[in-house]
Amino acid sequence: MVRLNQLCWAVTLMLAACSCELARAAEPPSDLCSLLPAGTVTKTLGQDFGSPKKTVAPRPFPNTNQGTDCTHESGGHTLLFRVYVDPSTSASTELFAKLKMYFGNGSTAVAGIGDEAYLDKLKGLHVRKGKVRYFLDGAGTPKQKNDLALGVAGQL
Repeated sequence: MVRLNQLCWAVTLMLAACSCELARAAEPPSDLCSLLPAGTVTKTLGQDFGSPKKTVAPRPFPNTNQGTDCTHESGGHTLLFRVYVDPSTSASTELFAKLKMYFGNGSTAVAGIGDEAYLDKLKGLHVRKGKVRYFLDGAGTPKQKNDLALGVAGQL
């Protein structure tokens, strides 16, 4: 009986340690532009893009978080990577659904990227993974944007 009790404690501690590590891994970096470095954009889009210009993205609604715009440029081509970190997964899910009512009219669901994703009618890619929402617009085909979005989701 004592041995079984010790085994239960060991398993409980191991599960707690693993879940703490997973929770830490899901936190986005402080520099959100680092989720999509210039080298990755250059390789995926086949053009030489410089380091992203980082600016503040507007709040989508009052009392929501501001985001980060990471603008990659190459000659006359621009790729916008816009990222928002919400207070929780449920808040992010709710905001994503609200925003889809505006941008999602005529959209196409995209499977396999984050928790949910869609391509809007203007070919902008909207993704939610956990408490992070992001958007890719501008340079690149839908396939290239999917590849970039998969790389970002893999880091979250």
